[in-house]
Formats: sequence, C-alpha cells, structure tokens
Amino acid sequence: MDVKYAASIKPTKRQIKIQELEFYGFIHFGINTMNGVEWGSGKEEPKRFYPDNINTDDWIKTLKSAGMRGAILTCKHHDGFCLWPSKYTEHSVASSPWKNGQGDLVKEFSLSCEKYDMEFGVYLSPWDMYEPTYGTGKEYDDFFVNQLTELLTNYGKVFNVWFDGANGEGPNGKVQEYDWDRYYRIVRELQPEAVISVSGPDVRWVGNEAGKTRENEWSVVPAFMKDPAITAGLSQQEDSPDFRETFTTGDEDLGSRKRLNNYNGKLIWYPAEVDLSIRPGWFYHAEEDKNVRTSDNLFNIYKDSVGNNTTLLLNVPPMPSGEIHDNDKIVLKELGEKIKNLYENNAVKFAQLSESSNEFTTSLEDILKPELDGKYFQFCKNDNQPLMELSWEKPVLANTLILGEYIPRGQLIDGIQIELKVGGEWTRLIEVESIGYRRILSFPEQVIESLRIKITSFREQPNLNFILLTYDNFYKH
Repeated sequence: MDVKYAASIKPTKRQIKIQELEFYGFIHFGINTMNGVEWGSGKEEPKRFYPDNINTDDWIKTLKSAGMRGAILTCKHHDGFCLWPSKYTEHSVASSPWKNGQGDLVKEFSLSCEKYDMEFGVYLSPWDMYEPTYGTGKEYDDFFVNQLTELLTNYGKVFNVWFDGANGEGPNGKVQEYDWDRYYRIVRELQPEAVISVSGPDVRWVGNEAGKTRENEWSVVPAFMKDPAITAGLSQQEDSPDFRETFTTGDEDLGSRKRLNNYNGKLIWYPAEVDLSIRPGWFYHAEEDKNVRTSDNLFNIYKDSVGNNTTLLLNVPPMPSGEIHDNDKIVLKELGEKIKNLYENNAVKFAQLSESSNEFTTSLEDILKPELDGKYFQFCKNDNQPLMELSWEKPVLANTLILGEYIPRGQLIDGIQIELKVGGEWTRLIEVESIGYRRILSFPEQVIESLRIKITSFREQPNLNFILLTYDNFYKH
C-alpha cells in the first residue's frame, strides 16, 4: 500500500456532515403497519391505510429525546405504497380513506423535522412489487426517477437519501436492473448536500442488522466496495427474522495497513453506517411490545458504533394508530439520558500537557469538545513515535476514554496505545488500530493520575481533535 496515497483520501463535506450527526432515526410506517407484516406483496388495498392518530411532531420529539439529530421516513417500501400523493401511481395515500385521500405524510414528517431542528431524510425502495413497469428497464427507471424527483423537490432540504439493496420480482415476474448512476445524478442535481446511503456512493452498510461492527472500522477502503452489487448480495431478499439477527459483517478487515498491503487499486472515503430496529421487526407488531430493546443494550450499541467510527441509524416503528408505543418512548428517553451523561460527566475539567511531541499546540479546551470546528492537536511531522501525556491536579475516577481525529484531514492513525498512571505506576490500558471520527474505549473504573497517548503507527502527520476522559455511570463490567 502506498501509505501517502491512503492518507490523501479525504471525506466530502456531505460525508463530514453525516459523521457529525452521529445518531439518527428510521421510521418504518405504511401499509405493512396496517396489515401487521414486515414485507407486503404489492397487492395491498389502499383502503387499509387509515391511521386515526398520527402525530409526526410526537415522532420527532421522541427520536430527539434519545439524542438523535435526524430522521428518515420510509416513503415507499417494497410493496410500492406511497406515503405521499405521487402523480405517477394510484397506489398511495391519495387512494386511502386517511384524511379523505387529501393527506401527505411525507409533508407532515418533513415539517415536523423542520419544527424541531431535525435533519429530514427519505427512504425510497427501488424494488416495487406493485408498479407494472418494474422489470422493463428504462420505462421503470423513468417512473422511479419521477417519484424520486417528487421527494427531492417538494419537501425542502434532504440530508439523506437511503436506498437498500433488495431486488426481487415485480408483478410481472421480472426483476429490474437498476440504473444507479442515473439515480445518483438526480440526487446530486436536486439535493447536492444529501448523502446517498446504503446502495450509494457516500455511506456504506456495515453488513448486518444486528448492531455489530468490525473490530476496526475504516473510512478509507478499496473503491470496489462502492459497487451496489456488493450491498445487494449481502442484503435481505425476503422477510427473514434470522437475517435480522445475523452478525456477519462480510470481510472483517476492509482498510487496515495489512489488508491494503497488496492492493494497488483505487481507494475511496466510504464510512460505515450501523442500522437496526428497536424491536425484532422493522414494522410494528403488537406481539413485540415486550421485546423492545433495553436502553442498556442500545447504549452499548451506540458506544460500539458511533464509538467505532460509524454512524448509527435506529428504527422506531409507530403503531397502526400512528402513535409510538410507550415502551419504546421510555427506552428512548433513558437512552438519551445515558448518552448525555457520557459526554457531560467529564472526569477531567482541566488538564495540562506534561509531555508531548507537537508542532503547534491548540488549547486543550479546544479539543475537549466534539465539534469539527477546525481545531486539533497536531503531532510533530518528523516524530516517529508521537506522544501526548496529560496530567491534572488531583486523581480522578474514570472508566471511559473518547478520542477523535480531525477527519477533514483524513484517517491517519492506524495504531494507538493508551497508558494510565494509577497509584504512581504506568500501566498499559489498551492498544487499537483505528480511531477515525470517534473511538469510545471503556474500561473498569480506576482512579487515574495521568493519561499517556502513544501513536504507534500512522499514515501521515497524525492529529487528535477530541479527547474526553469521563465516568460512565452505566458502564457494565
């Protein structure tokens, strides 16, 4: 691997923005909700769609209580039923009794996002079991692009266009070969700031729906990973509860120095997203009311996803009435409190540099916060063993260390060692490879006198823009 070439790969402004969002929500809601199924057939009757108590303001407030910063709505799932009155099909809310056929759930959802300062995103399934032109090639692509254009022009700013890899038969028994390049061009033209996930060029799927990441998640990976066929091959092609609990992440190492050592092809910035549901299913089922994930489970997933250089997309499915179940609301509020505590329960209010190798020093206060505001600690360019040692006036109780690189400069660290000074003695705590946007390292609580960060391997002059030693009250040994 040409280390300098790998170090030269940088994220786009779109990719930086979604990484900064960290945690956002999915709302799966539609005709499947009314029928109590995960996947429809395209033969559903629109008259079945009659939620009597939809309140999208409450949806967004519930997601926000968990610490989410954006929300994506399943505007059309594989069954082809549209939650907006599309001009290009009768299979939509316009043919339903909801609001006498005058409703537009996408509009209500987007306005609630705007009202509560949440980013608004759209999910549009390329697979359409209802549309008769599906499988015909360009004719269906024209139809799909028309619907995509409606969503990207009529509802304000879109932060995320989410395409999945499911690709099955339409009503005529044919399978469509998607014109992905054309879809991407439309998104770039109409919403240039929107990222395209997961069958898309901006954000890759981690590879499972169980909330699991690789040991090290790299943002710089071989360009062939962007091929939608790879995502399609790993994606669910039929409703399967077993698939949703599969922990497979595909290739366990996508971008380490060892993995890329014999790779001479093109590299791209292609960060991962973890997606999962708060319940066993993606759509609501009453029998799952007692199977809602606990806040402890979701908090650990948050630390293992956002805290391992990925973003986290959590699905919360409303009931047929249009309301979110109280069990889900309670868990989400608890989760938000735990995430807030993680960042606010700072063990070290002020630290000083005891020892360091740096070219210029920004204030430590400037890097003890999670915003990518252009401030970062730069290690010496010619130092082969970059080191930072932090100390403070009195020993502190801590069990979590959070680190972050300034990713506009790339992902440069590929080896880092953490040592703690406890009882006057230095002990090695942990050694990992990747940091990226964020790395959350949990350990048994200890009374710590000093912290030493050693960069053991790097691709170019390394930096850190975020360092937080904290006490996580919810850490499980």
